[in-house]
Amino acid sequence: MQISIVIPLLNEKESLKELHDWIAKVMQSNHFVYEIIFIDDGSIDGSWQTIQELSSSNSNVKGIRFLKNFGKSQALHAGFKATQGEVVITMDADLQDNPEEIPELYTLIKEDGNHIVSGWKKKRYDSIITKNIPSKLFNWAARKTSGLKLHDFNCGLKAYRNEVVKSIEVSGDMHRYIPVLAKNAGFSNITEKVVQHQARKYGNTKFGAERFINGFLDLITIWFVSKFGRQPMHLFGALGVLMFIVGFGFSIYLGVDKLFLNPTGRLITERPQFYIALTAMIIGTQMFLAGFLGEIIVRSRKSDTRYTISDKINV
Repeated sequence: MQISIVIPLLNEKESLKELHDWIAKVMQSNHFVYEIIFIDDGSIDGSWQTIQELSSSNSNVKGIRFLKNFGKSQALHAGFKATQGEVVITMDADLQDNPEEIPELYTLIKEDGNHIVSGWKKKRYDSIITKNIPSKLFNWAARKTSGLKLHDFNCGLKAYRNEVVKSIEVSGDMHRYIPVLAKNAGFSNITEKVVQHQARKYGNTKFGAERFINGFLDLITIWFVSKFGRQPMHLFGALGVLMFIVGFGFSIYLGVDKLFLNPTGRLITERPQFYIALTAMIIGTQMFLAGFLGEIIVRSRKSDTRYTISDKINV
C-alpha cells in the first residue's frame, strides 16, 4: 500500500461522490496502490449511505462511522489507526483541498525524506474577517510558541510518513497541532508546500468564533505540555517553593518584629503582612502538591482519546 488518504467529514454528502471520483482519477493516472478512508463523524445528512455506495463500487474505499459527533481530532485518530499506506494524506471533504496535490506530496515524503509535509494555503477563498485574519493571528502565535516555521498549521491537506501517525495520539482538539505533536515525538523533518485552495462548493463552513477561541486555548495547552508535560513538578514545584519562601519570609519578619523590635505594637493578626504570609504559604503548598500529583498522573496516565464507532467498511 503506497498511499492512505484519510478524510474526516461531518454532513458533507453533496461533495463526497465528486471528491471520490477526483481522487480515484488522480490515483489511477499515477498508478498508485491506495486506500481512501472516510471517517463519518456523526453525520445526519446521509453521508454514510454515500460512503457505503462508494465502497460498493470501489474496493479501495473504506469507511468508519462514529455513533455521534466526537470531533475532527478523534476522527483523524481513528483513521490513523486504520491506515496501511507508507504515506498518509489527510484532506478535508469539502472540495477545498485539491487532490492534484497528492502526487507531489507523496514524492516529498518518499524521496526527500520528510516526516511531514504541511499544506500552505497561500491564497485563500475564505471570508477575510471571520477566517483569514483570525487564521493569520492563530498561525503567528503557533509559530512563536512551537518554534515551527509553518505558515498554515490548520491546513487539512498534509502528508505524513506512516510511522508518524502511528506514533502520536490526536485527542481533544489537537488536530490543528499535529506537526507540533510530531516534533515533540522526535520527528524533526517537517516542511510545507504551497497548495491550491478552492472556494467551498457545497454546504457551509464549520468554522466559527468558538473554534477560534478553542484553538488558542489548545495552543496554550500544547505549549505547556511540550514544556512541562513530562515533568510538571519543574513548573508547579518551583513556583510553589518560591511562594512558600515569600510567605515564610514575611512570617519570620513578623515574628522577629513582634518579639524583639516592637513587642507592644499591634497584634500580628492585625497586620496586612500576616495575611500576605498566610496566603503565600497556602498557595505555595497547593502548587507544590499540584506538581507532585501531576508527576503521579504523568506516570500512570492513559490516552483520553474516546469515541464510539457504530459501523465500518473494509477496515
